[in-house]
Amino acid sequence: MRFLDELREGLVIAWAAIRANKLRAGLTILGVVIGIVTVTLMGSAIQGIGTSFQRAVGQMGADVLYIVKFPPFEPQEWWKVRNRRDITLNYARAMERQATQIQMVVPETFTESSVKRNNRSASGVRIVGTTESNFLIRNFSTSKGRFFSSSEVDGGRPVCVLGADIADKFFKYEAPLGQKIWVAGIGYEVVGVMAASDKFLGMGSDNHVFIPITQFTARFVNQPDVTILVKVRDLEKIEDASEEVRGIMRKLRGLAPGKPDDFGIIHQDVFLKFFSRVGGSLAMAALFITGLSLFVGGIGIMNIMFVSVAERTREIGIRKAIGAKRRTILLQFLIEAAAICLIGGLIGLAIASSITLLMPKSLEARLSPGIVAIALGVSILTGVVSGFLPAWRAARMNPVDALRSE
Repeated sequence: MRFLDELREGLVIAWAAIRANKLRAGLTILGVVIGIVTVTLMGSAIQGIGTSFQRAVGQMGADVLYIVKFPPFEPQEWWKVRNRRDITLNYARAMERQATQIQMVVPETFTESSVKRNNRSASGVRIVGTTESNFLIRNFSTSKGRFFSSSEVDGGRPVCVLGADIADKFFKYEAPLGQKIWVAGIGYEVVGVMAASDKFLGMGSDNHVFIPITQFTARFVNQPDVTILVKVRDLEKIEDASEEVRGIMRKLRGLAPGKPDDFGIIHQDVFLKFFSRVGGSLAMAALFITGLSLFVGGIGIMNIMFVSVAERTREIGIRKAIGAKRRTILLQFLIEAAAICLIGGLIGLAIASSITLLMPKSLEARLSPGIVAIALGVSILTGVVSGFLPAWRAARMNPVDALRSE
């Protein structure tokens, strides 16, 4: 008998056996469904989070350095860094004068405040004070209007650019340009609305209100702690530019040789490397949970297949007596185990697909073809591995002993 004929016959017998024992097959499939739902949701979530994170971090700019008071993701003793001096606007001005490998220097600072208009209000809004170049260095774009100009920054004009969510809250049914919002009791004329951005981990700008930094220092904090954004001239020389910036900052802060930096210079690679480590840990945890679920399901399949072999001993004896080879019997039970798991995999994918539709859009969790292929492959492999010992036992049966069984 050719292999394809054996395969076709095995599928027919496996399907008949599953239909004859619906309850038992259903309980067996349940364990596989749980495992496949787990692996599918974990894979979709991790992939979606990775995509959202990389796009959000990409908004930082590959050629932009961020000078900050406290660098993120670096283990530091809090008592050593808590009293660090603020990074002030004077540093930004000095950096612009002294650095030779940079194209643009932009200070940025923020506070949180309530925003009002007529009878509507929003609390916890991030008020960002910056210059007109901030929108260039971050590659921001507007959906309406424009960004504030250098003359408006120099003159401390009370103008603002709204994030997409803020504009939608206050101006959903009317044009925002030329209208006023009130921040901490001060009226600001709306000159632009930001295009919707990525909201991953709050890294977007949709809940922001941008105002000239001169207006920020006049109304909120006179000497704020700022983040300095530095755009380098040549991306290939970003390491050299980083060292130049570091040297200037050490000089400005009066740090003696050998004394550690009391500031941080970060780049988007810092965030990507951090997420790579976190993503690896998440993947290992997902692998463990999935492996545990499939192991439990596999044990159930193995036990069920042993019962199936015991119940069909006489059938096995008859088939072997009329010429069925060991390979044929082995293939028959392997196909049955794989078919049970494949059905469980398809049901698990259907459930996981429904769940991903309910996840937050910011996670971008979706069933990619790769994840579907992996889930189905894992389900079939689980069936083959779990059903091998029972199938091997069936294939090794002596036909005479099998025919004597009741």
